[in-house]
Amino acid sequence: MIRQPICVLLAHVDHGKTSILDRIRGSSLAAKEAGGITQAISAYTIELENIKKICGDLLNNIKLSIPGILFIDSPGHEAFTTLRKRGGNIADIAILVIDVNEGLKPQTIEAIEILKQYKTPFVVAANKIDVMGGWRSQPDKLILQSFSEQSDQIRQAMEMKLYEIVGKLSEMGINSERFDRVRDHTKEIAIIPISAMTGEGFPELLMTITGLAQKFLEDSLNIDVSGQARGTILEVTEEKGMGKTLDTVIYSGSLKQNDKLLIGSVGAPIETKAKCLFTLENNKCCAIGEVHASAAVKISGPGLEDVIPGMPIAVANENSDSIKEEIMHEVEEVMIETDNEGIVIKADTLGSLEALTRLLHGKGIKIKKAGIGNITKGDMSEASSEENALNRLVLGFNVKEYMGEENVHVISNKVIYKIIEDAEKWLEDEAKRLESAELGDLVKPFKIEILKDHVFRQKDPAIVGVEILIGTIKANSPVTKDGSKLCILKSIKDGKDNVNEAVEGKQVAVALTGVTVGRQVYEGDILFSDIPETDFVALKNLKKYLSPKEKDVLREIAELKRRENPTWGI
Repeated sequence: MIRQPICVLLAHVDHGKTSILDRIRGSSLAAKEAGGITQAISAYTIELENIKKICGDLLNNIKLSIPGILFIDSPGHEAFTTLRKRGGNIADIAILVIDVNEGLKPQTIEAIEILKQYKTPFVVAANKIDVMGGWRSQPDKLILQSFSEQSDQIRQAMEMKLYEIVGKLSEMGINSERFDRVRDHTKEIAIIPISAMTGEGFPELLMTITGLAQKFLEDSLNIDVSGQARGTILEVTEEKGMGKTLDTVIYSGSLKQNDKLLIGSVGAPIETKAKCLFTLENNKCCAIGEVHASAAVKISGPGLEDVIPGMPIAVANENSDSIKEEIMHEVEEVMIETDNEGIVIKADTLGSLEALTRLLHGKGIKIKKAGIGNITKGDMSEASSEENALNRLVLGFNVKEYMGEENVHVISNKVIYKIIEDAEKWLEDEAKRLESAELGDLVKPFKIEILKDHVFRQKDPAIVGVEILIGTIKANSPVTKDGSKLCILKSIKDGKDNVNEAVEGKQVAVALTGVTVGRQVYEGDILFSDIPETDFVALKNLKKYLSPKEKDVLREIAELKRRENPTWGI
């Protein structure tokens, strides 16, 4: 049996995700009564017949076997990370919504990083074309025809905005093009200009999604619906007269009323029963007796108070013990202490925790402990006990902070991308601070070359142009050429500015006291920092703060010094 593909929308706040879902669904959620059960159902199916009605002749040349598309809706931008299963994400395809007038924003970038992590195929919906000044909306026409009938000025403006999106995506390693110009959907991401307000571009958007699903996902959509259901908890909501309910996406098998359920948890799986099942049909909430994958279903039952979004759920009428072990292992895979040393991370759901873990490991950041829930005193103590000061860091996604440990730094945010960005900056700044504190006033290794035709004064002091080949030079540093004391690098000038230091790769002017160009030093000479023997011994113990190139220079300096004193620095 071919199941319907699962499609998730991702977007930066206010870029129109909900409006697009409303338009696809053919309803307005805002018009519904507050507190209505329909509002809480987080996914719904668009049947193939309805897709064909919207797309018209656009699907005439595509042989379709998929029964429809299951669209996922959830408050906030974290819906995609919540839709998880062991080894990846249950979304088959995604729509990345970008406001064509604003371009990529922080949450857009975050969404792209997560899509890349999970290798999920996606298209871009360039929304709000109707907001462009001078755009003439023509909802009854296909978007390319409407585009061709706009003024030259509007066409040029639209091309420029789409080109900017293509450029930004390219910077993130993604090739993209306007949907009608895509030659190979396996190598280029299609961009479809749309308006959620007027409906323009929606036939092309649904055509592209349907065509991609049919062509590239058909094999993975073949399932056996006779097995016990597997799914993931999208949301946990409170319903009047029902208590806690679970908005669930079933991605394999079948679920029936009164089935025994096992739900992943921080400890042992939660055992319950599917007391009532509800689904959305024709925009109405209906009680049902059974659902088959893929499907969105609201489940009510006893003992759901401690269920966490993103957790796996499975029918366990048979083989209950083995299913329990599988679910526990699946949760432990994400929450396990992954490294012998590292930072502590916390998130609100299992899916968010997994996404955060993947992105941090992608940046080379080690994680010692990962968990679900608010940051606790225990988390702070865990971080505080780390020997490496750079590991005294706690990251929290969409959770409350706990303050109280002075030597632990906490970074929390509701945007995963921002957490990663802030963590990288803190680690960089803290590394520099620790380096400065430990190295103190030690003379560090550097290597410079006196540039030819850049002698500005021969003596008293000699002022020459140099290129910093390796390391960082600082004012008032001792300098050597052959191992013996040569002079003092008194001052540094970068362009018109006097500076205290200059880094590798820069060309600057320096003042050298006590030497004359043409006698002690010459154009093209290679000079080194004249490191005192005590500083050299200290630097050997602090090599972790030196780059590989600086370590090489340290060895060169030692070789120069040992020409006169073979035991120097030993």
